[in-house]
Amino acid sequence: MTTNVVFGLLRVAVLVAALKAANGEIADYDVAAANTYVWIGQGLLGFVLLWGTNELAERVRSGDVVVDLYRPWNLQGALLAEDVGRSGYALMTRLVPPMVFGMVLFPFQFPQNAVQWPLFALSALIALVISFGFRFLIDISSFWLLDNRGLYGFWNVSSGLLCGLTVPISFFPEWAREVLWLTPFPAILQAPIDVFLGHGNPARILALQAFWAVAIIAIGQFALSRAVRKVVLQGG
Repeated sequence: MTTNVVFGLLRVAVLVAALKAANGEIADYDVAAANTYVWIGQGLLGFVLLWGTNELAERVRSGDVVVDLYRPWNLQGALLAEDVGRSGYALMTRLVPPMVFGMVLFPFQFPQNAVQWPLFALSALIALVISFGFRFLIDISSFWLLDNRGLYGFWNVSSGLLCGLTVPISFFPEWAREVLWLTPFPAILQAPIDVFLGHGNPARILALQAFWAVAIIAIGQFALSRAVRKVVLQGG
């Protein structure tokens, strides 16, 4: 949590400096909106677990995944339930503290409408499902790659920029914004932040998130059904 706050302070310093150089506003962000974007983003980072563990991939490499596949459950559903449980703890330790820190010490843009709070909570929950879906797909690629650390490293490098963590997506050129919003990446971080700030149509944002959540989970289920036909035991 301390590391999270320190990185938040660095990001605030960079964004505020950029805003001052641009006469106090870039796209639809002023200083208060930029501070809010940073501290919500820092909190969501741990809540949705953008950069998660590689535990399932390790179990595939060791062959222990065979035990998971023998159990009377759907592996993807079981792991999603586990991730939702983890997010409950992360809500208290990773999401709320940075937001409160930003609210108390920095100019903060609170929702103008009370309904934005529950919409933000719903958006964050859908973002968690999408983030899990991506992590599941990366992990399950080990059934074919055996060692997916290269793919995981690429995800760690690129996801922050594509999801709107590095800078707001509205800072991008118009053509890049349009292309990115056609992908599921902004639905992980930028979408909940936009709902909180009141940027864009919240109903459209939530509908887009819901579409990608269903699509990513369905793709993961299809990949799992193909993976169980290709169980390769490596090691013990």
